[in-house]
Amino acid sequence: MERDHSALKKMRLDDTEDSAISQVPAMASSMNQQLFWSQWQLLDSILPTGGFAHSYGLEAAMQSRIVNNQEDLRLFLIQVVDNIGSLLLPFVYCASRSPDAAAWVKLDQLLDATLTNEVGRKASTSQGSALLRVAASVFTEIQSLQDLRRTFLGSTSVSFHHAPIFGLICGLVGFDSETTQRAYMFVAMRDVISAATRLNLIGPLAASVLQHQVAPDAEKMLQKWRDRDVSEASQTAPLLDALQGCHAYMFSRLFCS
Repeated sequence: MERDHSALKKMRLDDTEDSAISQVPAMASSMNQQLFWSQWQLLDSILPTGGFAHSYGLEAAMQSRIVNNQEDLRLFLIQVVDNIGSLLLPFVYCASRSPDAAAWVKLDQLLDATLTNEVGRKASTSQGSALLRVAASVFTEIQSLQDLRRTFLGSTSVSFHHAPIFGLICGLVGFDSETTQRAYMFVAMRDVISAATRLNLIGPLAASVLQHQVAPDAEKMLQKWRDRDVSEASQTAPLLDALQGCHAYMFSRLFCS
């Protein structure tokens, strides 16, 4: 009788362990599904980060007659994506790999010293601070985001540049580094094309076609510049930097940069 009782107890323990083990894939699947929704939300144009207030120098390029038609726009867009990959992607990558406050502060301060024109610097800090505010409000389950914003809000030691903030948030949410870097380049490409549409340089349908056509070039830029340390960050298109710096001197303008 005692032997039967022990066997029954063992069977119950085995059933409990099997049940617990069977729940692991279901929990992992649920977490992966939630991650997909977070990825899509961060890339959604409805997210109020202020990205659509900036043209990445396109408005100044149009007024300077450097970009006049759709082919000029395509070449300009490829240059923008290439420059973002060389200059900003290392900050996104390093922030996503080490998503903690101390590492982020160093990256933010280094990028503030790296950006050479005031218009681009202000655009970066404006979008970065807006992104952190939105992320802290949306991803309330990530306490470190709340702590980060509360600790550094109003501080003069950081500037809240967009690239390190984007990498930090993606790292805390759970994105892998490749997804994070590709997402950052996609957002930049999307915003430039949106600016071109609102400047009446291209129509909405043609803009979608252009985005699809440039995607292979953007992927090449990603593979070229991905996974680099900030010590390798460089400016590959100085003319773009000069154009963006001229934005503040234009007589009439639709965008902030």
